[in-house]
Amino acid sequence: MNLDKLKTTDGLDLKGKRVLVRADLNVPAKNGVVTDATRLERIVPGLKDLAARGARVVVLSHFGRPKDGPDTENSLAPVAEALGRITGFPVALASDCVGEAAASVVSALPEGGIVVLENTRFHKGEEKNDPEFAKAVAALGDIFVNDAFSAAHRAHATTEGLARLLPAYAGPLLMEEINALRRALEQPKRPVAAVVGGAKVSTKIPVLTNLSAKVDKLIIGGGMANTFLLAGGVEIGKSLAEPDLLETAREIMLAAKSRSCEIVLPQDVVVAERFAAGAPSRTVLSMDVKPGDMILDVGPKTVGHYVDVLSRCETLLWNGPLGAFEIAPFGEGTFALARAAAERTKAGTLVSVAGGGDTVAALNAAGVTDAFTYVSSAGGAFLEWLEGRELPGVAALAR
Repeated sequence: MNLDKLKTTDGLDLKGKRVLVRADLNVPAKNGVVTDATRLERIVPGLKDLAARGARVVVLSHFGRPKDGPDTENSLAPVAEALGRITGFPVALASDCVGEAAASVVSALPEGGIVVLENTRFHKGEEKNDPEFAKAVAALGDIFVNDAFSAAHRAHATTEGLARLLPAYAGPLLMEEINALRRALEQPKRPVAAVVGGAKVSTKIPVLTNLSAKVDKLIIGGGMANTFLLAGGVEIGKSLAEPDLLETAREIMLAAKSRSCEIVLPQDVVVAERFAAGAPSRTVLSMDVKPGDMILDVGPKTVGHYVDVLSRCETLLWNGPLGAFEIAPFGEGTFALARAAAERTKAGTLVSVAGGGDTVAALNAAGVTDAFTYVSSAGGAFLEWLEGRELPGVAALAR
């Protein structure tokens, strides 16, 4: 996949053109009200640019996980309403994404107008990447713009199929994501550090394997660090770990060493006898964890060491927290390292790229999201890119 072949709509005459935009409008909502509009806010500049250039903007997206066709719970109606508030002008909603219901709304759309078509997953052909369904959607547009990096790891009709049927372009948000990841992984300023956290090694074996061949320092945190400590002969009490993956952890460490990548593990940890808000906790050296202890965060010595590692790096890639940050005080390690990375970034001495749902939540909790060079709004697609996998939605644009 040659990413240099990706084309954007820059310079195109779009006046009067029906532009099908694959966006990710799959935002959190409760009782018909959008509770987090971050993804909408990120997509709006691209939509407004198309509208300002006279395009008739037709937005496609999935929402939720509908099982048997249309249902009220998974309708994009509240999302279209929220999108209208953010854009500052009316956003119409078509009751379907194909057929006469969609065609009539699109045909009535004026230049500079925006319409959201109803949930693409109300049709089984979407997730099956059915060619006939893709043709029915393509009939509504003149060109296709994929601006949903977060859905690009799915080979669905509106992420991959449409790119085969219409002149296809990468949207500005998708390009932002790709450029940020390329900057951190393919064209980085070295040395490069990666922070990889989370609960389980099993979910991130491909990420750890791929990154160990690309970065200089691999900082491992969260529950998965416990498995690596255990693999090194360190007792971890009753902490979360995957004993069946000890050999895998050893193989990752050996492979990293052969590639001159240093794996960095906790030197001290915060432990408690139970995982609960207000549970008494204490800090101990990693080698001094008692049988009844649970490791729930990294300690200050570890944070200091991690900050020192970062001080000698010029690029940081972050995916996953260092501890159970959702419950105080077990987020202090993650927050402290995040603040240190943010300070270096603001000083212009570090390029920092982060992504993943828990990572974004942790950075938000630390109050440093805006200080990072780039924070991805994608989840699965971000992770698959870190694994070195080809994303079908991006590959289709780069053909």
